[in-house]
Amino acid sequence: MPRPIIELDKVTKKYDDQYAVDHLTLSIKKGEIFGLLGPNGAGKTTTILMLLGLSEPTSGRVRVDGIDSTRNPIEVKKEVGYLPDDLGFYQHMTGFENLMYTAALNGIPERIAKERAKDLLEKVNLLDVADKKTGKYSRGMRQRLGLADVLMKDPKVIILDEPTLGIDPEGVREFLQLIRRLNVEEHITVLLSSHHLHQVQQICDRVGIFVNGKLLAEGTTESLSKQLFLQDTYHIHVSASPLSEELVQKLEAIPNVNKVEIDQHSMNLYCKEDVSATISKVIVESGASLYGIRKKNYGLDEIYHRYFEGREADGNQ
Repeated sequence: MPRPIIELDKVTKKYDDQYAVDHLTLSIKKGEIFGLLGPNGAGKTTTILMLLGLSEPTSGRVRVDGIDSTRNPIEVKKEVGYLPDDLGFYQHMTGFENLMYTAALNGIPERIAKERAKDLLEKVNLLDVADKKTGKYSRGMRQRLGLADVLMKDPKVIILDEPTLGIDPEGVREFLQLIRRLNVEEHITVLLSSHHLHQVQQICDRVGIFVNGKLLAEGTTESLSKQLFLQDTYHIHVSASPLSEELVQKLEAIPNVNKVEIDQHSMNLYCKEDVSATISKVIVESGASLYGIRKKNYGLDEIYHRYFEGREADGNQ
């Protein structure tokens, strides 16, 4: 089995008597987009700083591509590109000039740097403003330039810390599509830290739910929903008529259907498995008209609510 490209083993970071990160164990596979999800102050940025070797853990071990971040921070920085929530550029320089400056700092030969800078500017849709001073760039343009900037040194891992703050909705959509495309085309591992649930769910392969320095759960959205909503993993909305008592009884008798709720001309069925096909068949065979059936998998909104707002009340589920 391939070694994870990011490994945190029982990592803690204490300030006086307060844990910023509390015994964090996490592994991220090569080529994966992993979302570190949690409210502000959860410990996400502290974790990132330890990954980059910019802060030492109080205890535990941090490795990136097999390199110990604490003992060999310079080597780790060669492998990792980091985009903070607000990356600064030299505003009197153009986008192209800023990328060339980054290349020079990383010892990249000028010929290679020019080709790479132009290629990256095209990938992040900034080639038409490559010769424009970055002081004139919008917030979204600066973030896309920041992505090109962290890719200049051809990293194996990129870490994005709240990268979409202050960007308009269309800019966010474009930025997320860009991340996914780069991940697919370049096979780059991405660690995305955010408290924006919908954005994380859009592009991440797996997520980790982080609060008060602790990783409460990690996995795919589907696996997390199965952990939390044990009996009602699937919510299926049905529009049909007529909704007779006999039909309801037949639907309730379907294996893995836990509950049927009627609302005028529609029904909500809460199920342990996805039995949409069986529900459709039962409705049609009963003589009722089926107008629509829609499956709703629980998303990060519901998962977030269950962990952060409803854990105590729902702890017995």
